[in-house]
Amino acid sequence: MSDAVDNPFFARLWTTMSSREPESLRRLRRQNLAGLSGRVLEVGAGTGTNFEFYPATVTEVVAVEPERRLAVVAERAAATAPVPVTVTGQTVEEFTDGQTFDAVVCSLVLCSVHDPEQVVRQLYSLLRPGGELRYLEHVAEDGGRGRLQKFVDATFWPRLLGNCHTHRHTESTIAAAGLQVTGAHRERVMPAWVPMPAAEFAMGVAVRSD
Repeated sequence: MSDAVDNPFFARLWTTMSSREPESLRRLRRQNLAGLSGRVLEVGAGTGTNFEFYPATVTEVVAVEPERRLAVVAERAAATAPVPVTVTGQTVEEFTDGQTFDAVVCSLVLCSVHDPEQVVRQLYSLLRPGGELRYLEHVAEDGGRGRLQKFVDATFWPRLLGNCHTHRHTESTIAAAGLQVTGAHRERVMPAWVPMPAAEFAMGVAVRSD
């Protein structure tokens, strides 16, 4: 298992947070995975929160989680998942596989990779032609919340929360890699008055067309 990601504080925090996710976020996770089939690569699986929502048409999930403490929790979730799940401790940057995937799933992870452009290009290469990237990510906002995002990103937020950056234009990054974004929409999972930098989530499907 890789030691490239070693963040004990974030691992403890995320284990607690993911066990208490609001139903609004669990609903988005379920919607994001609906209709998947075949081989799936999940990037940044965390504690395996998605696993219970994979439909029976999925034949295999390879779940990448490089933080070893989170990977241990994810392995326990994999044992009770409704589909076969294998957890690997590689980073997505070092991950290789001899076959392409029918789908790649990114849930709250592209905010935290060091080079999102390079990572999305790699995910493109791991998809078969016609394969789908399913994403659920918090994204950059405008106005006062956007200014808050820029402030926390430049100060304490990434250091405390596993390199999470709240003000990333993730959908633009996905499109720039050559994936065709379809069916995208945004949804706020917290009331507008709550002073949290990550409040609006983008969910969509991006297809490798070649």
